[in-house]
Amino acid sequence: MSMALQMSVESGALYVTASGNFSLAEAQRTFLEMISAVAQNKVGKVFFDGREVEGNPELMERFYFGEFAARTVVDHGLSCLRFACVLKEPLLDLGRFGENVAVNRGMQIKAFDDFREAQTWLGVAEIKECAE
Repeated sequence: MSMALQMSVESGALYVTASGNFSLAEAQRTFLEMISAVAQNKVGKVFFDGREVEGNPELMERFYFGEFAARTVVDHGLSCLRFACVLKEPLLDLGRFGENVAVNRGMQIKAFDDFREAQTWLGVAEIKECAE
């Protein structure tokens, strides 16, 4: 099963809910979909809810995705774009390796396991939590 995205725009932010099974290729494909929506809607923030994505990426997959995401953001001139990602273990790495890779390459991203904490960090209006 591939990954699927539901996206909406509100108050200068792109809200994304993802579901499906993680693979590096699917993560890269869906990330490009998000970047396209960011450019089309001219938003400065992305709130990514990936709690319905299943998988346990290998360390190198985390590295490659973090590198890919940061390079994509920088190459599209979106270095000011801020991402908050809400994930569950094991997709969420407690050591935040993928996040660190992306941040070290110029991306503004932070991973969370708490929905409300992510909203606060990103500075977005309170939105209804769809997945519990």
